[in-house]
Amino acid sequence: MSSNSKHLLIVEDDEAFSSALTKALEKKGFTVFNSSSIETALLTANHYKPEFALVDLRLGNDSGLQIIPSLKELNSKIKIVVLTGYASIATAVEAIKLGAIQYLTKPASSDEIYHAFFKPEGNAEQQLEPNPMSVKRLEWEHIQKVLNENEGNLSATARALNMHRRTLQRKLSKRPAKT
Repeated sequence: MSSNSKHLLIVEDDEAFSSALTKALEKKGFTVFNSSSIETALLTANHYKPEFALVDLRLGNDSGLQIIPSLKELNSKIKIVVLTGYASIATAVEAIKLGAIQYLTKPASSDEIYHAFFKPEGNAEQQLEPNPMSVKRLEWEHIQKVLNENEGNLSATARALNMHRRTLQRKLSKRPAKT
């Protein structure tokens, strides 16, 4: 590994997606290290000291948000991008509060990911949505907010929402409504 290479840790439990992303980002000059769990990611990060991390929000039953403080502790200058197919306002806010520089939704191209690392500042020209969120999307956002308030505890979240735990699990297993 040359001293000019950019070390990137990808924390993603979808092996096929991780493999494709690795190939694409290596072509962009990264030296890529892959982990499919929080535990192996922390071991890898401790050994290789990456300057960049791409973290999937949902890692099996774990939240990728859990690893952000530990990565920041290992390297306070690490640039972390959170990637998810289950985006919500609550998780986006938490990711940024914890130290991520960007929050992207899947599918995101390798170009979008690359640019997220190197253009971390916000965009004041971001277009506002012309229509309010749908009822399904509002429900998803509310569930995510309550889940976050209960630190990811499904049973406590179900009780707070006055909802059966299995119903909550079923709702969480579906991708959120777009709008």
